[in-house]
Amino acid sequence: MRYPGPLPAGGTIGFVAPSFGCSTEPYKSGFENAQKKFCDLGYRQKLGPNCYAKEGVGISSTPEKCAAELTEFYCGDDTDCLISCGGGELMCEVISHVDFERIKRAQPKWYMGFSDNTNFTYLQATLCDTASIYGPCAAAFGMEPWHDSLKDALGLLTGELSLVKGYEKWEIESLKDEEHPLMPYHVTQDRILKTFVGDSPAGNETIRIQGRLLGGCMDCLVNLLGTRFDRTREFIEKYKEDGILWFLEACDLNVFGIRRAMWQMEEAGWFDHTKGFLIGRPLCGQEMMGLDAYGAVLEVAGRKGVPVVMDVDLGHLPPMMPLIVGSLGDVTVDGNDISVKMNEF
Repeated sequence: MRYPGPLPAGGTIGFVAPSFGCSTEPYKSGFENAQKKFCDLGYRQKLGPNCYAKEGVGISSTPEKCAAELTEFYCGDDTDCLISCGGGELMCEVISHVDFERIKRAQPKWYMGFSDNTNFTYLQATLCDTASIYGPCAAAFGMEPWHDSLKDALGLLTGELSLVKGYEKWEIESLKDEEHPLMPYHVTQDRILKTFVGDSPAGNETIRIQGRLLGGCMDCLVNLLGTRFDRTREFIEKYKEDGILWFLEACDLNVFGIRRAMWQMEEAGWFDHTKGFLIGRPLCGQEMMGLDAYGAVLEVAGRKGVPVVMDVDLGHLPPMMPLIVGSLGDVTVDGNDISVKMNEF
């Protein structure tokens, strides 16, 4: 696994928009304030040509232009890391034009984003054997003040941090809107982890899971499955001695969509050599026809006989623990507390 070097003090952060850009509120003001905050911290910045673009369908520009921006910024030597402007809908069309062979030959650098950015963070690991960060997009760094999760994300980029912990509360309803673009997370809900071993509740026992972290947004992952970009089985065979620690979350998928996605990944052999699952709070996890978010996951994950930790701080109901895709994860769950140590070797 290729591990990028840290973002140095005074280094240059590159911003790219392979999914949505920051052309509308509240993202435009958030992005502009994020640039100011990074400048105040001493970082230089370089913006890609699509950061404020709104020429595409579900993405900032055409798939060709988005792919060219991403490839050039990743392979260029004038930025030290890349942060995606935002998530979106059709980044899958962008990767059809990304020069992954050139990216594999380039000096590795951190790329950070989540949601639709799974199309790159996941393929960085499985296609390019390169670590990336599943974490907040650029506009989130414009909030006042920063939530601890954003400090953690910057800490991973700079190499000052290799361990993250769950956060005390989470947001069920955002207060950020066009008139209030810099609002921080509106955290009102207590984090309550539910931990299983197989499909049985774990009780009060302390759980420790070790394995290579792999995952992202399930909406995107099942879209990649079976395409020419799907090298998942080759990846998990290469790292079978470490085992795979899956982290998964969902955006648009309802509970039946999640259950179908879990079935599809299992039938494709993705869950071979699995050491455990970290499952984020689903954005659309309301119960339907007697199926809840736990049953949606445990029907498949529970059969693996490994620890399954649910309602983890991951994904679209913030805050989210930033995770290094491809790193060796060492997870400890003690009651309602979770920590993830990420190692590069």
